[in-house]
Parts: sequence; C-alpha cells; structure tokens
Amino acid sequence: MTSSRNISIAAHIIPESGLTLQTPLWQQALSEAFTRPKALLDYLGIEQDSIPVESSAEFSMRVPRGFADLMRRGDPGDPLLRQVLPLQSESVHVQGFSRNPVGDLEAHAVTGLLHKYHGRALLITTGACAIHCRYCFRRHYPYENASATPRQWEALLAYLREHPTINEVILSGGDPLMLDDEKLGRWMQQLSEIPHLQRLRLHSRLPVVLPERITPELLTHLRKNHLKSVLVIHANHPRELSCRVTGKLKALQKAGVLLLNQSVLLRGVNDQTAVLVELSERLFEAGVMPYYLHLLDRVEGAAHFEVEQARIHSLYSGLLSQLPGYMVPKLVRETAGEASKRPEGFDLSEQKPHCIT
Repeated sequence: MTSSRNISIAAHIIPESGLTLQTPLWQQALSEAFTRPKALLDYLGIEQDSIPVESSAEFSMRVPRGFADLMRRGDPGDPLLRQVLPLQSESVHVQGFSRNPVGDLEAHAVTGLLHKYHGRALLITTGACAIHCRYCFRRHYPYENASATPRQWEALLAYLREHPTINEVILSGGDPLMLDDEKLGRWMQQLSEIPHLQRLRLHSRLPVVLPERITPELLTHLRKNHLKSVLVIHANHPRELSCRVTGKLKALQKAGVLLLNQSVLLRGVNDQTAVLVELSERLFEAGVMPYYLHLLDRVEGAAHFEVEQARIHSLYSGLLSQLPGYMVPKLVRETAGEASKRPEGFDLSEQKPHCIT
C-alpha cells in the first residue's frame, strides 16, 4: 500500500478574512471512513475472532461509513463486508497471480497515460480511492511513480494532441472523482479543446460507495462539457444500490451522462444467479445499463475471490435465460498484451429450453 493513497482532508483558510470555508460533505464523509478492521467489525457487532482478519495488510483498509451501513450487522459473511475486509488469505501466494495482472506497467506511453487499445487512452488521474476493494487489480500499482504531476500533465495533453486516432479519453486511477470539482472541471475543459476527442469516460466507484460526491458543481461540469460524457460505475451486489445511490444516479442521468456499470464476479459476493439477476434489474431501474461482468483479474492477494470455471458457465447461462439481452452484461476477461478485453463465449445450445406459460 503506497502512501499516495492516504488522503488527509482539511478545511481551507482564507487569510484575508480569517473565515474558514466549509469542507464539502463528501470530503467530510471520507475523513470519517473506517481504516481499521477492528473498528469496522465492532461497528457491525461482529467478533474479530469469528473471521480471519489480516490487521497488518500491505494494502490498507478504507471503508466509508455510508457503505458500512448497508452491511448486515452480526454477519461475518456479508457480501459487502467481504469486498473490503482484509483477510489472512491475502498473504497466501498462489501460482498464476501477480502484482501486474493486466499489463498496465507495459502500457505507459507517457507518465500517467496508458495506451493499450485502439482509439482510447486511459489517464491515471490519482492513486486515491474512497474505498479499498480487496480484489483491486491495481492494489500493487506504483502510483507514486506512474501518476502524472501537474507539470507532466502538459506532456500528457501533448501526447493526446499528437495522436488523432485517439477519440476517447478514460479518466481512471485510483478514482478520478477523488479530485475536487475545480481540478476535475479544469481537466475536462482542457480535454474538450483537443479537436479529435469525442468522448470522455470516467470510471468511478464513488457514486456507489460515497454518493455525497455527486455535487451540483460536478453535475454542472459534466453538463457543460463539450465531449460526450460516459460514467462507468462499479456495483457488484444489488444491496449497494441504496435509495441515496439511485437518487444520485438519476441526477447524473438528467445531466446528460450515459451511465454504465461494470461488476467483478467474486466468490462469496455475487456468485449466485439470483444475485446477478437482481443487480441487473436494479441497475436498469436506476437508469444504468449493465455493461461488463469481469472475471477476476488475477492480482496477488485476491485468489480467494476467484470463481471456478464450471460455476461461471452455470451462472452466466442463468443470466441469459432469465434476463432480456439488453440487461445481460458482457462476460469478459482482460489479458495482458491483447488488443481488447476478451469475451468469454458459451455454447448456448447446451441450455435447456424454458417453457413459456
């Protein structure tokens, strides 16, 4: 866990008047996040002895209290808790799992910019996240050396200007919504001034785990942005989509933002057909299209989340049989060095026909 992810939130002082500006609600909520496993378990009424916690994990814990409030009290197997609680199994070395599972380190074109796929470039905007998901494929990423500083941002923009085949920019991290509204708005403006760019895509978990982050100022920046705005959120379980979350998603939709969701298939979290079906239905009701269902990126420390291949087939066949096609996310795997994410194919003839009544 690098120090660049550890964020201190402080109020800004105006020396001229001696007045203190109010800390934004989302930053206040972030400052109150759980960072120690024992504190989170105590809050949930769970005995620490009942679960094999790793208290000194290399990849530290961060869980907003609002997300913790969606967990079931007294349940050490709660699927939301399982996503964020450091377990001793993270320290077990498993063959085939690495610290650079999708080849990010080989894809750097300039500092802070990954150019893997035709027509798209990804910007590492920050190493910070509001929540530290234990299956994160960038949990070992060297953010202190691989994120663009303000001075390097000019080199990054120059690279984009010099490559007219790039028509879409993806803001990632970390989480791009960890940037404040002013900086994010400035970056959006600079990107929109590059003639051949058409779309701006943001990948963020914050609308789900810290809905306070969707501020009126952020909505204004997105509404005024000249590029077509796409926001890919990250929800893995239907219980993550609280009323507060869906309300913010509706606000984003009204601001003209296309909303997509990507999930990761995780053992003990969403490896049940009924859970995945409910997730797709609740997303669609909130105005979000199910986009990707990722197979686990084989990052060191996350092997205990991997779902066996035979079960993957059964789960996805269930989705295909129970949902209309537009609500079935694409099942994909990302492999280092390939030209795109790879769809996982299935022989649909193996599915049993369902009677229509």
